[in-house]
Amino acid sequence: MADRKLSLVLLPGLLCTAALWNAQRAALCGKADVFIAALTRDDSMAGMAETVLESAPRRFALAGLSMGGYVALEIMRRAPDRVTKLALLDTSARADDPARTAEREELLALARRGAFDAVLHRLLPLLIHPDRLAGDPALCEAVLGMAREIGAEAYLRQMKAIMGRPDSRDALPEIRCPTLLLCGAEDARTPPEVHEEMAESIPDARLVVVPHCGHLSTMERPDAVNAALKAWLGTDG
Repeated sequence: MADRKLSLVLLPGLLCTAALWNAQRAALCGKADVFIAALTRDDSMAGMAETVLESAPRRFALAGLSMGGYVALEIMRRAPDRVTKLALLDTSARADDPARTAEREELLALARRGAFDAVLHRLLPLLIHPDRLAGDPALCEAVLGMAREIGAEAYLRQMKAIMGRPDSRDALPEIRCPTLLLCGAEDARTPPEVHEEMAESIPDARLVVVPHCGHLSTMERPDAVNAALKAWLGTDG
């Protein structure tokens, strides 16, 4: 009898479609049943988490990048018994500080004025490594394409959820499943030190820092991310 596949739920980041995880779905589909959630309908972390839980398998491994990591932490608060493994990529357990809130408010004002494309071009340099911003037009267009597909209305909902999220640091020591923390070494949004902070609080967490990589590690360095996820899932043999 064939071994039963793992169930793996992947959570995209802000303004990201399922394409954020294309390389991981291709690499892992032979070892796991992969489900990529859509996080565009809700305007709170609670709502996003419940939407995922309603459609997810009874027990599953869970990986989230950036905003997807915030949702993953909310799921861990609500249904830790359903999560067999946890991976938090390019994310943070902290709530926004006043400077980040002010930055988000400025971007929201642009979006509400109908300048959504200006928002995207403000965000792009923060999402990928500077070398790729200058030298990888295909990646840049892929990132912008995802954001345009999500659109301004869903962006406003996602930003409301992000800005209203709780600080999750106190809950990290309660995480008991195998946990991977991964980020790009040059992640400008959630740098390695915030992942080191999480690693110190989550029992037996493994930290992977991907060199020459920005915030969107799954697209920038897919081979390194895939290797880390396979080891985390136990499918690297």
